[in-house]
Amino acid sequence: MQKLILLIVATLFLCSGVALAVPAGKTMEFSDSPMGVVKFDGTLHKEAGNKCKDCHNSEMFPKMKQGTVKITMDEIYAGKLCGVCHNGKRAFDAQSNCARCHIKQ
Repeated sequence: MQKLILLIVATLFLCSGVALAVPAGKTMEFSDSPMGVVKFDGTLHKEAGNKCKDCHNSEMFPKMKQGTVKITMDEIYAGKLCGVCHNGKRAFDAQSNCARCHIKQ
């Protein structure tokens, strides 16, 4: 019986990491930018045809948890992290469209 309870608790713990991703219908806010709050909208990205693994991989965002990767505009402008898509070819250019992500409060 104890092994069954331990197995259930371990399964719930491991599955909780999936809940930290931003699925369609949810948003995540990054408020540490001096340029304004950045809201990541899971619905917009899903509608654009993106899958979680497109960004959540060993090269971009290995963990589906906010704060595990330091996101900087230098990295984005260099074509890394969000800049892999937001380069003006696949999605809007982050370098010339600041207000599309950064919302002044």
